[in-house]
Amino acid sequence: MKIGIVLGTRPEIIKMAPVIDEIKRNNSELVLIHTGQHYDINMSKQFFIDLDLPLPQYNIGIGSNTAIKQISIIISKLEEILKKEEVDIVLVQGDTNAVLAGALAANKLKIPVGHVEAGLRSFDKNMPEEINRLVADSCSTLYFVPTKETGINLLNEGISHKSIYVTGNTVVDACKRNINLALKNSKIKDEIKFNNYIALTLHRAENVDDDERLINIVNSLINLPYNIVFPIHPHTRKSLEKLDLYKKIEESEHIQIIKPLGYLDFLYLISQATLALTDSGGVQEEAITLDVPCVTLRYNTERPETITCGGNVLAGTESEEITRNISNILNNESVYESMSSAKNPYGDGDSAKQIYSIIEEHYNENNLKITRADKIMDFEGYYMYVIQENITVAEYENKNKGQIIEQVFTNGRPEYIEEQLNLENKTIIVKKFENED
Repeated sequence: MKIGIVLGTRPEIIKMAPVIDEIKRNNSELVLIHTGQHYDINMSKQFFIDLDLPLPQYNIGIGSNTAIKQISIIISKLEEILKKEEVDIVLVQGDTNAVLAGALAANKLKIPVGHVEAGLRSFDKNMPEEINRLVADSCSTLYFVPTKETGINLLNEGISHKSIYVTGNTVVDACKRNINLALKNSKIKDEIKFNNYIALTLHRAENVDDDERLINIVNSLINLPYNIVFPIHPHTRKSLEKLDLYKKIEESEHIQIIKPLGYLDFLYLISQATLALTDSGGVQEEAITLDVPCVTLRYNTERPETITCGGNVLAGTESEEITRNISNILNNESVYESMSSAKNPYGDGDSAKQIYSIIEEHYNENNLKITRADKIMDFEGYYMYVIQENITVAEYENKNKGQIIEQVFTNGRPEYIEEQLNLENKTIIVKKFENED
């Protein structure tokens, strides 16, 4: 079995590292393609070395181009690479331009796509990442979703439950894989000047490219009565300097600005923080994995499970709300303890093993193929039934050949569809195919 992996950014490399480990452990053939979205070849090479990963066989090296140019270059180069390598499946992870381009290129070449971290939705199409997720999922064959909630998003979009697998999130695997190494080898232990601090990350375009939002966030930071360590993103620094805000932060004694960190140093920074203050999706996941309360500087999140489980809150970007939420956590012992001990919704750290096993099973059963329009059966339509017998999803579909359950509701609320889910007293929506009895 030959597996191609397309990687573009540091978070993708981090989250796919456990999957790469699993592929190597099982002696499957790996084709690693790095688009170079964040780093030049030398910098990205060092990052792979630091994480003890094989170096990519291909480095497209697109750099910091416009989104359209990045996507078009990746698709063009991937066409050449994927035709040459003849992989059995292409894996992409997350919601970057590399993910969109990788999924689209593979799909056009009729190569199955496995989307790791599929189904996430912010329901805000102004976010470039949301469009990337939607397009990547439209091109995919196998969907590896972190939670049942993200699986329901795909069911709502008409994706068959037979293609969706709840595997947890590989971020948990990655944290477990690297935390001891980070605690032992981090180079920033002696650079952090505070014993207790908030770890701050700020980089999303919706915040740093919006002058009003950025001013509000900075005002709250300057007035907070807590120490802050701030590894600053180069684009964020430019935006702050343009508004004459960088110097204000730099002169604040309770805020320590540091250079962007490598993964192990960043993992150390988050793990030792009293609280994570962020607009990053990945940091929301890492914080709850490391038992660190999180305050998110956004009005929506594609990681709602971190909120419903109690480890994260949305504070928006208004100064008063940011301050109120942080103070409520850090000044209230019971709230802090509750958030610190919130159950991680992303699994126990075996996501990569599950993902590989699912791919291997499909491959061994000769079921790793992309479905094209000429193979789709004509269907009569959708039907709604209330099930009153004691029967599971698998039993119902075996009994009713030609019907695929699309949705299941209990008291009006959607449920994630699993083979063993009991349908008694539930409402189902099925797709019924005409050429089946």
